Amino acid sequence: EYDAKYGANLWKEDIEEYDRVCKVEPFGRLLSTLKTSCMINGRRRDHGNERAHIGVWEDGKSVKLQPLAYWEFRDCFDYLEARGVSAHPLHDQGYPSIGDAKDTVPVPKEKWFEYAGERSGRFQGLVNKDGSTKTECGIHVDGAEKTFDRDLWDAADSKVATVTPAGLSAALKDGESKLVVVYAPWCKFCQALEPAVAELAGSVSVVKCRGDEERALMEDVLGVKSFPSIYAVAADGKVSKYESEERGVTQLKAFYEASI
Repeated sequence: EYDAKYGANLWKEDIEEYDRVCKVEPFGRLLSTLKTSCMINGRRRDHGNERAHIGVWEDGKSVKLQPLAYWEFRDCFDYLEARGVSAHPLHDQGYPSIGDAKDTVPVPKEKWFEYAGERSGRFQGLVNKDGSTKTECGIHVDGAEKTFDRDLWDAADSKVATVTPAGLSAALKDGESKLVVVYAPWCKFCQALEPAVAELAGSVSVVKCRGDEERALMEDVLGVKSFPSIYAVAADGKVSKYESEERGVTQLKAFYEASI
C-alpha cells in the first residue's frame, strides 16, 4: 500500500517527505493521540553537533526529558556492565546505533567512542535538501511536532459541514444525500483536494470527517485505508466509493450525481 501511494523510492526522490510520512507525522500523531505531556528520550550531547547543546529538560510545544544528555557512549556501557545488563546483539555485528536498514552500516569499534562516532554509520549517502550531510530523521528537529498548519475546509464561510468519527455512522443513515470526504490535514493529497471540494460544496452537500485520529473506527464504518477517501451517500443510505485519482470538480460532481 505504501509503495502504491508513495513509490518505493520516495526516500531517494524526496528525503524530507519520506521523513514526514514515515517518521515525523506518525510519531507526532502518536504523541497527540496519547495526549503526551512530556516525551522522554535518550538523546545525548556527544551524538553530534545538532545535539551538542541539548539539556536534560527542553520546554516547548513538545516538552522533552533527556536524562542521558550529559552522558557519553562509554557511560552507557559502564552502566550495563555495572548492572549485569546484556548489550544489544547488533553491537556484536558492528552496529553502535541503528537507523533505517537501507542506510545504516557497521562502524569500526575504534570509532564508536569518538565524538559523533556512535551515529556515524547512519544516514549513509543521504543529504538534506540544502546539500548538508543528513544526521537527523526529523523527529527531533525544531518544529517537527507541527505536522500541519491548520485544518482543511476551516474558513468561516466554508460550506463544507463537519462530522466527527463518532457521529459518522448516524450521518450515513440520516436520509440525506451527501458527499463524504475522509481526510487527514497533514496529507498532501488531501490538501491538494481542498479547492475542488470547497467549490463543489457550493452546489452539493459535502461533509468532511477527519479520519487519521480514529483509523480503526474509520475502517470499520467505511473501510477507509488511506487518505483522502471519498464517498457518495444516497438518501437511502447506499454508499459508493470514489476510486479515481482524478479529483477535479467536474469528476467529483459527475460521480456524485451518478451515485445518488
